[in-house]
This record gives sequence, structure tokens and C-alpha cells, in this order.
Amino acid sequence: MSYIRITKQFSFETGHALYGYDGKCKNVHGHSYKLSVTVIGKPITDPSNVKYGMVIDFGDLKKIVKEQIVDVFDHATVFNKNTPHIELAKELELRGHEVILVDYQPTSENMVVDFSNKIKKLLPENIKLHSLRLQETETSFAEWFASDNE
Repeated sequence: MSYIRITKQFSFETGHALYGYDGKCKNVHGHSYKLSVTVIGKPITDPSNVKYGMVIDFGDLKKIVKEQIVDVFDHATVFNKNTPHIELAKELELRGHEVILVDYQPTSENMVVDFSNKIKKLLPENIKLHSLRLQETETSFAEWFASDNE
């Protein structure tokens, strides 16, 4: 049986700020992110298996990504916990806002690496994460490929 890649797409709204950046993105702002998750594996060949013919049920992949990324990052603001933005983050939290503190600059590049680590841990053993594409704007995105990181 051939290896097959399948992709599921997700969207979420997230705010962030890039501390120390020399452009407009140093200010708190948000994006309508689009995340494409591609996994690779062999379709199930056992006709008695309810997932017969599938690499992974799209619903199972959706559950992993939704719980680890979409439900966490949607309508939250992400700050690097090692910057002075921490004071702004505390103030927002006190006012009931969802805040995520990460140990990296919250760029699309770093977020896509973080997401890859979260997803890889929860995939079934026979399914591998092939790639992620995190689109920040209509014309800008970051991509992560397993083959680049072996």
C-alpha cells in the first residue's frame, strides 16, 4: 500500500506583539490565522476496521489540533514571557482576557515549530506529521516540514 498525505485546515483568531521589533508588529495586533496540517501514512487495509481505507480519520486529526492549538490560541493574545510585555499580559489577565505566555518570540515561524511539537506527540504511532503551514495574512505564511527537521 502506498503512503498517502492528507491535509486538514483550521482557522483561529490570535493577537500578539513582537517585543523589540523595529516595525508596526511591536504593537499588540491580531491575525486571522489559517493552519494546514498534513500527515502521512498508509491507509488501513483491514476491511473489518471501521476506518478501512483511511490514513487517519479527519475527525481524529481535528480533535488533536483543536484541543492542542485552536481551542487554546483562538481569541487569545500571545506574549513572550521573557519580555516587558509580561506586565501588559498580567493586566489583561486581571481584566478577564485570555493570555498565552510562551518562551519564544511569537512569530509565525516560532509558532509553527511549537505547533509541530504539540501535534507530533499525539499522533498514532503509524502516522507521521509531514508538514504545517501557518498563514498569518493573505500573502504571508510560515511552513514546517518534517524532512527539514530530521
